Amino acid sequence: MHAARPCLKQHLPAAWLLALACVAAPAAWSQGAPVSSPVELARQAAALKPGQWVWAPQIAPRGPVLVLVDLSQQTATVYRNGVRIGVSTVSTGKPGHATPTGVFTILQKDAKHRSSTYHNAAMPFQQRLTWDGVALHAGGLPGYPESHGCVHLPYAFAKVLFDATAFSTTVIIAGDAGHPVETHSDAVLAPLAEAPGAGGFWAPERAPAGPVTIVMSRSDQMVSVLRNGVEIGRSAAVNTSTDDATHVLTLGTGSDGKAAWIYAGVTGHADEDGRVADEATRNRVHLPEAFHDQVASVLAPGTTLLVTQAPLRAGSTGSPLTVMTNGR
Repeated sequence: MHAARPCLKQHLPAAWLLALACVAAPAAWSQGAPVSSPVELARQAAALKPGQWVWAPQIAPRGPVLVLVDLSQQTATVYRNGVRIGVSTVSTGKPGHATPTGVFTILQKDAKHRSSTYHNAAMPFQQRLTWDGVALHAGGLPGYPESHGCVHLPYAFAKVLFDATAFSTTVIIAGDAGHPVETHSDAVLAPLAEAPGAGGFWAPERAPAGPVTIVMSRSDQMVSVLRNGVEIGRSAAVNTSTDDATHVLTLGTGSDGKAAWIYAGVTGHADEDGRVADEATRNRVHLPEAFHDQVASVLAPGTTLLVTQAPLRAGSTGSPLTVMTNGR
């Protein structure tokens, strides 16, 4: 059957080929491995082949969900309450159709979506990230980037992820699909566009509701607060840490039942997975008291914190970066 496919494709029009890429045999996408412990999940995740995935939701049954797509590794990792509960192989945008990097929120969910751009092609379990067409959905997984910008997932994994997320779940897309190596310390947010000017402010009325993301730049010693993709505040932020790596944290619940900043083990920092930021770490960051209280007023479970060496303002050493987008 597999040997016959090349001959069959020679006689199919382009529209049919695209449809086949999106709806080909679900069995090939369903090589999932349910596991029962973080150790087993880590072992299975390290050996995934194209089309394979691992899922262990019982490791963290409750809490905010965060999805991290690593373009360099061609993987998607799902965290709940800061703990890794699933990992899947993916296929992202091919050259000329690169998947954008940045911090996104899920804008739309449609289990039976069909493309309005690519000949009505099926995009099962679609979760839209931008209004111009970038989404998570079930699709072809050849082992390399081959989509038109979307993040293709195994069919069965796309379904369980669809059920685990909600509108406004945070999705971080990081790395460089053209260079399949470990993500660099400044690659969580791509240097694509400038953030607003350097002056501090607080204007929550710009976005009265929606998911909150906080981006802290060590190089600028600044912090930017975004809600629903709109910057609502910025301030100086003294960070005395000498660590130049990128870290991702979500506001969840610690073992004592209290709110806590919990690390997501991004590429190169898997050992941080699920660790609660301790008092010594928190004490390395100093914000003006008034701004601290303003930020505290908008925090909610699921708030994402990104700490990066990349700059937030023009004129800094290095490249400016896009801090968040929701495609509006």
